[in-house]
Amino acid sequence: MSHVTVMENNAAPLTTPARALVMEARGLVKRYGQVTALDGADFELRAGEILAVIGDNGAGKSSLIKALSGALEPDSGEILLDGQAVSFKSPIEARRAGIETVYQELAVAPAMTIAENLFLGREIYRPNFLGSWFGALDKKRMLKDSIAYMQELKIGIRSMSQAVETLSGGQRQGVAVARAAAFARHVVIMDEPTAALGVKEGNMVLELIRNVRDRGLPVVLISHNMPHVFEIADRIHVARLGRRAAILNPKAITMSDAVAVMTGAMRPEAIPTEWLSN
Repeated sequence: MSHVTVMENNAAPLTTPARALVMEARGLVKRYGQVTALDGADFELRAGEILAVIGDNGAGKSSLIKALSGALEPDSGEILLDGQAVSFKSPIEARRAGIETVYQELAVAPAMTIAENLFLGREIYRPNFLGSWFGALDKKRMLKDSIAYMQELKIGIRSMSQAVETLSGGQRQGVAVARAAAFARHVVIMDEPTAALGVKEGNMVLELIRNVRDRGLPVVLISHNMPHVFEIADRIHVARLGRRAAILNPKAITMSDAVAVMTGAMRPEAIPTEWLSN
């Protein structure tokens, strides 16, 4: 296993294990006729991190995320999960592999309760003939599990039995995040989760993302909100012209310099080494 060296004050170097790669993409290519959306794109997500993905319009970040979440099949290249090559034909296959995606569009059913939304498509049936023969749902267990999920993520909602349409925008996004965190085994992907939210609710969702990371799940955050990216990301993946331009360390680079890299005002070979992240 590779190691990194850490210095504490003037003490002798300490070696700590480098974080394992959970998900990788190597040389992804996707073309739509004469348009190349992905042009040999690479990607690396490490255990226990929040990796922000940024890029200008047409940079290929949406196509990259769709490939990782099973929404599109690349023409060439490979995707690895825990070191094993995988090929997703649909988002359902990605979900079966433990990859959950939270979309900007708030994919919740407003008229259904919070508990029903958390188990939407994954309903638990009663463990007797009522469940096996008549499809009766085990609502008590789903309600109990929903309360546990929301408490673990520290989402303050009065009742799991209330309809989602009675919640604020931030609380609704919290339900979507809780659903992803409850069933993800490998990766949680969040596509612009704070785009339609105010400052207070956006900060609430950022705290939820931290809680998901602290539970041991790595998070991929796609966002145009640079202050949010710099507040929460451990590393920043910069997409440009269908490729990975750089991986930046948000603690070593300014927001304006990151934008320069993203827009091409600063070419990759001109980026100072201290701005980069492994």
